[in-house]
Amino acid sequence: ACSLQSCLNKHTYQPERCADNLRDLYLCCQKFYKQTDDKGESTACPLPRVVTRWLKDHSA
Repeated sequence: ACSLQSCLNKHTYQPERCADNLRDLYLCCQKFYKQTDDKGESTACPLPRVVTRWLKDHSA
């Protein structure tokens, strides 16, 4: 989350330059939710179903 925020601050008018940071955050959240059986809570992560949908929609 911190690296994403730093990137967005650095590239204020070019958020697409932070796509890798955003992907890393979602992958981290996915791992977190897998480890907690989707019961974990985090202020940095969207709800588990949002993470799953985003990763599905943005698969490489």
